[in-house]
Amino acid sequence: MTGLRVGEMAPDFSLMDDKGRPVTLKEFLGKKVVILFFYPKDMSPGCTAEACSFRDDYKSYEERGAVVIGVSLDSVESHSKFSQKYNLPFAILSDKGKEVARAYGALGIGGLLAKRWTFIINKEGKISHIFTKVDVRKHSEEVLKALEELK
Repeated sequence: MTGLRVGEMAPDFSLMDDKGRPVTLKEFLGKKVVILFFYPKDMSPGCTAEACSFRDDYKSYEERGAVVIGVSLDSVESHSKFSQKYNLPFAILSDKGKEVARAYGALGIGGLLAKRWTFIINKEGKISHIFTKVDVRKHSEEVLKALEELK
């Protein structure tokens, strides 16, 4: 289980996205709910299914005032290829230094990002939901349902 708890402030971050631009949590505070999902590897079957389910539901996230952000330890270049291949409409952040994964408790044994976790961070920057058991094909649906609880 992550050391973070629902109701706590989410750790801020600043990472490069798949387009080489810096993205921070602070830029969304007061504006958007953030869906921050950690996944192990670009192009792997489970990670592709998860990212594509968020892609397929992206309009529903926008309608609910939320932004989706993926994070893995892969490089910006790898993320760029992954995003382009699957037409992902959201940012994917490169956490090569493992700082953000460590801060959110998403690192597995040996410092690999073996954990597939998702955090919903409200507009005030507090964690409202933590998902540590993820079915990649149904996860986006589960996250959308949880977003309804925030209203």
